[in-house]
Amino acid sequence: MDSWQRRTLLYSAALLGTMLAYAVAYYYGMRVLEGEPTTFLHALQVVVETFTTTGFGSDAPWETPGMNLLVIVMDLTGVALIFLALPVFVFPLLGDALSTTVPTSVEGLSDHVVVCTYTSRAESLIGELRSRDVDYVVVEPDREQALELYEAGYTVVNADPEDAEALEGACLEDARALVADVSDEVDTSIVLTAREIADDVTVISVVEEPDRERYHRLAGADIVVSPRPLLGQSLASKVTSAVTANLDDAVEIGDDFEIAELAVQRGSRLAGSTLADSGIRERTGANVIGAWFEGEFRSPVSPDDTLTDGTVLLVSGENAQLSELRSLTRSPVRRVERGEVVVLGYGEVGRTVTDVLENADCEYTVVDLEDGDGVDVVGDATEPETLRAAGIEDARSAVLALPDDTVAEFTTLVIDDLSPDTEVVARVEDAQNVTKMYRAGADYVLALSTVTGRMVASALLEEQVLTPDLQIELVRTTVAELDGVSLAEADVRARTGCTVVAAERDGELITDIDADFVVDDGDTLIVAGTDEGIQRFSELAG
Repeated sequence: MDSWQRRTLLYSAALLGTMLAYAVAYYYGMRVLEGEPTTFLHALQVVVETFTTTGFGSDAPWETPGMNLLVIVMDLTGVALIFLALPVFVFPLLGDALSTTVPTSVEGLSDHVVVCTYTSRAESLIGELRSRDVDYVVVEPDREQALELYEAGYTVVNADPEDAEALEGACLEDARALVADVSDEVDTSIVLTAREIADDVTVISVVEEPDRERYHRLAGADIVVSPRPLLGQSLASKVTSAVTANLDDAVEIGDDFEIAELAVQRGSRLAGSTLADSGIRERTGANVIGAWFEGEFRSPVSPDDTLTDGTVLLVSGENAQLSELRSLTRSPVRRVERGEVVVLGYGEVGRTVTDVLENADCEYTVVDLEDGDGVDVVGDATEPETLRAAGIEDARSAVLALPDDTVAEFTTLVIDDLSPDTEVVARVEDAQNVTKMYRAGADYVLALSTVTGRMVASALLEEQVLTPDLQIELVRTTVAELDGVSLAEADVRARTGCTVVAAERDGELITDIDADFVVDDGDTLIVAGTDEGIQRFSELAG
């Protein structure tokens, strides 16, 4: 029995009891005080008429004060009970009747993706699906969240994804895939339910703890995505790049042609110069595709744009060229010494970061709220005393592997105040908070939702996402719709903000791409841009 049913039962019992009590009082009042005996049924009728305000004139007027007082109290009680019923029963019923009804099932969908449930990670995936005209339906158990999504134009059903009826209502049997991304326990339950309904539908499960991957597969998942270790490796690579010029985090496109993100460090030879004055092309031969300036991606970069501390360059070229450019982006003033990296947060991402640092022979200090193996300093990362105890004022870099975005933002502000020269590399949960982290003073930020969405999209869609763990998205895709059209005619950069960095044609990689390059029907293009830019490119190509 739910709370509304309990309230109804209690109210009905109280109303009936009150009416019977007044009927008894009225019955004896008429007999004793007025000297006009009546039946109990008539007395109950008078009470009902009084409570419902339909009248009681047949017995009026009453001669005795006691009887008049009884009727007055009875009037007030009836009105009070009516007003009590309005907010408890009438208003909620009217609200339910007038409110938007979220569907519990959909009809007519096929070759779609069933997303269980809605999160910031799911939002990234939905953006990828929408840009490629792939239908989807979100199965969301929370009614308020489902209502908000429904009113915002999402295809959503309000149901529990662990329930077979809910997945049937989402047309799972006709879907191309199901994506489960709630928690390890819930995801395996969703997978088991999905397998009861449709054996031939691809099931993708997102795992939180990598050592639990086997249980997801035992439940029946076809693809298990583990984004947190990849996120940790990416964050750690930004720190270890300060120790070595090796391009371990570069994306290899073809033989001796790579794309990488390089951060301009404080005190480097490029910091403070414009792109034109930097001479990057002349000095290294590398090509600057675009750059992040405080969370804003620009492509192409204007020759007059100043490369400030924290500017992240997206560059392409041969391995030797990129290695030479990396040496220009690194600070020659301070070298990373042992113990100068502070890792804040020791969850799955934090542990992956420390594993990479250890393999790079770079000592580190770990800070976490809870004591345990591997934790050096126990305390709140937002407290200056905790950060000082971890040696933040002497640290070259700080890696924020904190699961709460608000805490990460505040911690970044504290670090920037205590040690402005310390490089801050951070993760966030929601991609919408990336810009705020840059404003707070972070040097490099990557969102878990972005990594997850790209990994799942790469498994679902025809195009291959080459960089799920970078700020920029790099995809390998075919675009038959642009056959015979030059990049200048398609106006790719102006319309999408993306850059075609290379093309594969007849088994050969073409890297000398300019505005006059004409796309051939069999070409596979390598395209770089933000997530939104790649989505616009997909719409343009479609």
